[in-house]
Amino acid sequence: MVLSRRSFVLGTGAALAGAALLPATPASAASRSSSWLADAVLYQVYPQSFADTGGDGIGDLAGIIDHLDHLRWLGVDTVWVNPVFPSPFTDAGYDISDYVSVHPRYGDEEDVSRLVEAARRRGIRVLFDLVAGHTSDQHRWFLNSLRDPADDRYIWATPDQLPAGGPLPEQFVASPGPRPGAFRMNYYATQPAINYGYARQNADEPWREPVDADGPRANRAAIRSIVDHWLRLGISGFRCDMAATLVKDDPGWVETGKLWGELRSWMDRRHPGTVLISEWGDPATSVPAGFDGDFYLPVNGPGDGAPWRSLWRDDPYFDASGTGTAKTFVDAWTAATKAIGSGGHTIMPIANHDSATRLNNGIRTPEQFPAAWTFLLTWPTVPTIYYGEEIGMRAVEGLPDVEGSAGRQNNRTPMQWNSGPNAGFSSAPAEELYIPLDPDPARPTVEQQLGDPDSLLHFVRRLLALRKRHPELGTRTAVQVFDDGYPLTYLRGDRFLVTVNPRRDTATTSVPDARLRHARMAEGRGVRIEGATVTVEGFGYAVLDLGR
Repeated sequence: MVLSRRSFVLGTGAALAGAALLPATPASAASRSSSWLADAVLYQVYPQSFADTGGDGIGDLAGIIDHLDHLRWLGVDTVWVNPVFPSPFTDAGYDISDYVSVHPRYGDEEDVSRLVEAARRRGIRVLFDLVAGHTSDQHRWFLNSLRDPADDRYIWATPDQLPAGGPLPEQFVASPGPRPGAFRMNYYATQPAINYGYARQNADEPWREPVDADGPRANRAAIRSIVDHWLRLGISGFRCDMAATLVKDDPGWVETGKLWGELRSWMDRRHPGTVLISEWGDPATSVPAGFDGDFYLPVNGPGDGAPWRSLWRDDPYFDASGTGTAKTFVDAWTAATKAIGSGGHTIMPIANHDSATRLNNGIRTPEQFPAAWTFLLTWPTVPTIYYGEEIGMRAVEGLPDVEGSAGRQNNRTPMQWNSGPNAGFSSAPAEELYIPLDPDPARPTVEQQLGDPDSLLHFVRRLLALRKRHPELGTRTAVQVFDDGYPLTYLRGDRFLVTVNPRRDTATTSVPDARLRHARMAEGRGVRIEGATVTVEGFGYAVLDLGR
């Protein structure tokens, strides 16, 4: 039997036997898992590259507002916006000089209010970035700290605490001002680490303060004040940058977890219904600490991000060669889901603004994209779409470094809206764009793909609509894995059988279920069923409705 794409509803069928049942989240659980995040579809906007309404070559908040209808049409209900705060931009805005204002290049607080309200009318929530681990060295907190040796907002070592005549301790930077000694940085020398204390004391490092010292306690209160400011303007929550790094020398992240749990409890009391999502990479640790969800990422977490890397980067499963395995991800997700229970969610991106490169990475070809999207939008994680992924924008090599991008600029090119100048991103001269446009004349655009019902854009929209229409494909129901090789094959909610084969060669698997012979395809290509055998052509995929 050869199946083609069409929608349908079937009657009740028999349950599958012999498959490993992975845990489901009870819909009635009295926990944060019943929050709106369970059903969310996140869309990440890198604001300086999304849409420019001011003609300066840099995207802005008004540009996001102008394209909310695109997101609503696509099926997105949550937008995460990278930092829009004042900054000297040594790290593209992750070096914040004022937490409770907006950099003029993006707009002002009135534009934030306009964005929140315009999004709300379309059923879309807005998340901001919370960069709690460090500030810019131009933040008034740090400037005050430079002048006051008693200021303990940052981690300072006095001259008598430092090695005499030797190099500074790792990650310490010599004071650039009148205060003697050195401060601890986080990533760049322009990013002094905020002092949340050390989980352990060490006589060889006398600058360490405990987590309950006055400075760390004052900083926790300051973060609550920042969170309160934006939540009062209607933001629905935060993605928390490098959330695992706040308390230093913290084995098992025990004290870091307590810090976030304290903030989460405060938010539940003061701003119920808001969420915290961590950039941690280890949901089994971060979600019990108080986060509503955690991203799988190419860095951090077990195996240095192995669950993400095994799918998308290092001998990846989603590669034409067919030498990868989905087992690494499936096993990690299973263990994390058991640890989390009903308390929160795992979140899966393909790409982001950082080191998670695009699906169109110069190796994968467009015919490989549908299988990847089928997995992304039918596995019980909260899906995250990086801007432009829905049309297959590519990672562009050879671009200049921009605002400390340090090799990450290949993911940050302007959004490709149409065939006009600068792909509709900006009216500025091309040489004044924040970052150069993809130079490929065949680059995909929203306009072109809107006119093609067989385009990737329409495919992603159909999958999102299918997921929304059928809760069995969301986060609240079980997944039964039949094959974690090629093709990856699993059952969702005892109704939808999903099979994806991202390699170029045909793959087969066995699904012992009588309903299979009556299965109808909700979405798919290149799938053949003969008895209990499912044969999937190279780059084939299917979402099959087996009935209730």
